[in-house]
Amino acid sequence: MKNPWTKKNPFMSMWLSGANAAIGSARGRVAAESKRQANAMVTEGTKQMIDLWASALTLPAKPKRKRR
Repeated sequence: MKNPWTKKNPFMSMWLSGANAAIGSARGRVAAESKRQANAMVTEGTKQMIDLWASALTLPAKPKRKRR
């Protein structure tokens, strides 16, 4: 006699397939958003670094003399 507990359950299989598809979709969206945020942070850091070095390498503005 076969053991009924080792028999495949088609409803469980369908449910797990649907859950796997939904979780895979969510995982892809999360990964894409985190990649966009990481790229935005790198871009902002690069802009700040360029602004810092550009301001450090330029000559300071001469103070304007007051007329008497």
